[in-house]
Amino acid sequence: MKWPFPRKKRAEPTQSGEIRAGTIENQNIPVSAENFLAYFGIQSANLPAVTIDSALAVPAVWAAVAFLSRTLAALPLHAYKQTKDGPKQLTGRLEAIVHDAPNPEQGSFKFRQWFWQQVFTGGRGLAWIERTPGGVDSLWPMDPIKTTIQRVGGKVRYQYGDATHPVKQYPAEDVIDVPFMLWHDGLRHYGPITMASKAIQLALAMNDYGSNFFAGGGVPPLALQGPLPAGKDAMARAQADIKRSVDAAKNANEAVFPIPPGYELKPVGIDPAKGQMIEARRFQVEEIARIYQLPKVFLQDLIGATFSNTEQQNLMLVQHLVGQWAEAFEDELNLKLFGRAGGGGKYIEHNLDGILRGDFLTRMNGLGQAVQNGLLTPNEGRALDNRPAMENGDKLYIQGATVPLGSNVAKPGRTPPANDNNKPNEAQAA
Repeated sequence: MKWPFPRKKRAEPTQSGEIRAGTIENQNIPVSAENFLAYFGIQSANLPAVTIDSALAVPAVWAAVAFLSRTLAALPLHAYKQTKDGPKQLTGRLEAIVHDAPNPEQGSFKFRQWFWQQVFTGGRGLAWIERTPGGVDSLWPMDPIKTTIQRVGGKVRYQYGDATHPVKQYPAEDVIDVPFMLWHDGLRHYGPITMASKAIQLALAMNDYGSNFFAGGGVPPLALQGPLPAGKDAMARAQADIKRSVDAAKNANEAVFPIPPGYELKPVGIDPAKGQMIEARRFQVEEIARIYQLPKVFLQDLIGATFSNTEQQNLMLVQHLVGQWAEAFEDELNLKLFGRAGGGGKYIEHNLDGILRGDFLTRMNGLGQAVQNGLLTPNEGRALDNRPAMENGDKLYIQGATVPLGSNVAKPGRTPPANDNNKPNEAQAA
């Protein structure tokens, strides 16, 4: 008699010399949490597959990727040089590359938006630095799908190309690389859509169920209960009669339709209201917000929002999200453009004040306080809004009432104030 299970394999040494015990399981189907049912021949639920394109069909994912990529791309990015008089904004080729156009085909916003879209979908943004004898010439986008990262001779190399593009290798110092989260090997990465595929899969399934439910006029699948007709043809005719009755009532916008005496129609499945479909879809928005550590108000979810906590979420966005990603991009630019030794005091930095451009009152109050407290000259404040410099606008000013503690502001010959109580009035003088 043939044994119904695979024979137990004897222990054999691996290529590394390690001895591993044999197993009776099917070697082609790993027994894990996801594949355990497949081992017994049972297929898992027919849920939609998650890819970058399908994930972007979920409105919350689309909103998160679009919001973060556009916000980071809209931040002003400039080249500076540290001088004895403080930081000075540079002009010339380097400033044009980071602020105006990284390459002849893309403006700064378009280039950086594409770069951040790769980070927040596949999990990695890459760009190649083109250098000439005169220095950095351009920044070119690299498709992460066509890029292989490997360590050769202890150094990281980026191999770029496919069947339609010649394969080239670039050293790490010529590639801007911002991963969403690195693996333990420091080369591969975790992508947000891949790691959150289960949550996104559930959102896709609910989208499909909702669209199919309402495409049927809000009528769930029905089961006909009662004496079953005899024969296959009779069953088909009864089914066709019921379907015609349901379709006729739906098309005529009638709430009642006839069924044969002695039969009863009952819905199959769970009523969306009883299944808390609306609540579940709202929870998926929260889950996707957690994926990107994004306050949910920026995904247009204002449930529970108030004026106070919405303002706090604005602050949290800059402090704990946008500021961190801006720092990651700045680190890569400064290291790869200027090297570990720096570029003679040159550096690249975002201006996070650009986020406040939409709030005119807050921006004007901030600039006014900076000018009045000697932090900015009037012309520096005007330059932040692209206004022309004015005559006598290059001096620092401070409020006249601000003086050192313990100092006597009265000077000889100064006219006493009108409310000087020490001056005798006319009655006292008489």
